[in-house]
Amino acid sequence: MLVAAAVCPCPPLLVPEVAAGAGPELDAARKACLDAVGVLAAAKPELLIVAGPAGPDGDGPFAPGSAGSFSGFGVGLTVRLGDAPAGSPAPERPLPASLAVGAWLLGRARWDSAPVEGLGVGETLTADRCLGAGADLAARAERVALLVMGDGSACRTVKAPGYLDERAAAFDAAAARALESADLAALSALDESLAYELKAAGRAPWQVLAGAARGAGLGGQLLYEDAPYGVGYAVAAWS
Repeated sequence: MLVAAAVCPCPPLLVPEVAAGAGPELDAARKACLDAVGVLAAAKPELLIVAGPAGPDGDGPFAPGSAGSFSGFGVGLTVRLGDAPAGSPAPERPLPASLAVGAWLLGRARWDSAPVEGLGVGETLTADRCLGAGADLAARAERVALLVMGDGSACRTVKAPGYLDERAAAFDAAAARALESADLAALSALDESLAYELKAAGRAPWQVLAGAARGAGLGGQLLYEDAPYGVGYAVAAWS
């Protein structure tokens, strides 16, 4: 059963080495993310699963010890998703960027509370399949925690990656309300087509969370919400 969840944005800029001179602009988001990870640790899970958006090459499960690199962003930094079991070779399949950012957060928080696995979620995965995947994750152990990586719309300003779309602010506000109140029905009902048009990569992982949280009776709190660089970022903790 799911006992806790943290929801964090996943831009590589969250990693200070990648952000370089722009690093301080996301200091508040970084702090909120670390606070949310602290909620996971306090829940004393038996298993932590990091879920985040991924393209075709990065979807599916990732074993403990899987590594990710930020070399594609000009930084020689490698991170790992927990530790591989003793005596087992480190997995060779590289983490997608969203899970690499999650692994960086766990490293920053010095996570040692439970084994860590990963799940890359296809950005076009239907809501029904997301909900089913979440239910499967929650059944993995008696006490499961989720670190859910994903951004809101990328269309909040004319300088945003997706340019300005007048629908973006309302979409992000609805998602933030659902994350704040742990509203599973509202998360489940997020419009897949609209999310795709707004480049909201968090839609599918958030719906995985909704599937995992069914019957868990968790409450939520919103720790951060803003749209730096024209992209909607939200941090929430469920417990």
